[in-house]
Amino acid sequence: MPVREMIKTYPAQINLNRERLADAVLALIDCAQACTACADACLSEEQVGELRKCVRTNLDCADICQATARVLSRHTGYDANISRALLEACITACRSCADECGRHAEMHEHCRICAERCRACEQTCRSLLEAMS
Repeated sequence: MPVREMIKTYPAQINLNRERLADAVLALIDCAQACTACADACLSEEQVGELRKCVRTNLDCADICQATARVLSRHTGYDANISRALLEACITACRSCADECGRHAEMHEHCRICAERCRACEQTCRSLLEAMS
């Protein structure tokens, strides 16, 4: 994945550690993919009605992670306040999704994997947010 290469080659100054920034973008992309796949897997389960909230939480988290990854990948005219707000939203969405998927993790392997990815993404986003302060 060219995330690290693109961040490394950005010609102007970036006010964040480029490795930490790349870690966050990669975690966000990974989490968004896991959430999207988990939502789809939930829809294929026989007891789909019991997974309604999980699907919704997965899709919300995926959308927030994707938007955050895109914004963090842009640095021209950078606005730290927007990045901070998105990271805070992402932390909240990841925590909520991890908690919801965690409720189903013993019965559904896809929920266990998704919960892990969400927790990892939450930690990575929190680390970047702390570095921005």
